[in-house]
Amino acid sequence: MTALVDEQRLEESPKGDYQLPKVKPHTTAEIKAHLRSAKTLWCPGCSNGTITRALIDAILGLGLDPEKVVVVAGIGCSGRISAYLDYSTVHTAHGRALAVATGVKAADPSLHVIVTMGDGDSSAIGGNHLIHAARRNIDVTALVFNNSIYGMTGGQMSPTTHLGDKSTTSVYGNVEPAFDLCELAHAAGATYVARGTSWAYQQLVSVIAGGLGHKGFSMVEAMAICPVYYGRFNLTSDPAEFLRIQKEHAVPANKFDEGESRVRDHYPVGLLHHTERDEFVASLAKVRTRAQEATRG
Repeated sequence: MTALVDEQRLEESPKGDYQLPKVKPHTTAEIKAHLRSAKTLWCPGCSNGTITRALIDAILGLGLDPEKVVVVAGIGCSGRISAYLDYSTVHTAHGRALAVATGVKAADPSLHVIVTMGDGDSSAIGGNHLIHAARRNIDVTALVFNNSIYGMTGGQMSPTTHLGDKSTTSVYGNVEPAFDLCELAHAAGATYVARGTSWAYQQLVSVIAGGLGHKGFSMVEAMAICPVYYGRFNLTSDPAEFLRIQKEHAVPANKFDEGESRVRDHYPVGLLHHTERDEFVASLAKVRTRAQEATRG
């Protein structure tokens, strides 16, 4: 189901019609060649490093030119990635990463533009930009690090903190329902939507690569673990145990019943939605050509 009026242009592709790329894992030396530093400031046990490696693995697997890769990061734990990756990077204001990325892509359509955001960054202050980037179908890949909490600023609840979950701002349990970011992006018009977990590394690489190779707006939700805040308040502060719990909660998309609700303990992973329609910058170019021809005439 789509929220766009022009839904006749958004028919879902047949099941199994789109095949995810198979990316052969790269060595640590190959990965480190794409980092400015192997050291990070992420907390011990945080899976953001795993997701970062998966992103580099996907870029290498697709053979993308590093000189053509641009990473636009928001504010939050995931935003630190802009200091670690040895590509052209931009560290933007909170919630504005997709707005900046839209300008980058429109200025130079040949670039591979990747937007890294946290769950709060993308769906709270940046929620407006998320839905409109999806609606426009601009050719950028949004990689959302979802740890279900605001980790950098002290463990406050975010739009993806589930009902009953505890945080520093919901010490007796959250009373607000959580966003399903993938369904939100799909309803707004995203033409590629996928979810992976930190536990299933190779699947995560594959869905990221699929998003990078897709022509149009792709949204990949990477389920992260935050043992320091979310885990300690809710599931477990043990990173290894947290990953095992993640494995138990993740259900292959083809085994997740249609219409079934995603909850904290049960959610689909893999390629969730895929379709094809006109890409935003390409459509702009056509309009520009028509305008120039009309002016000359």
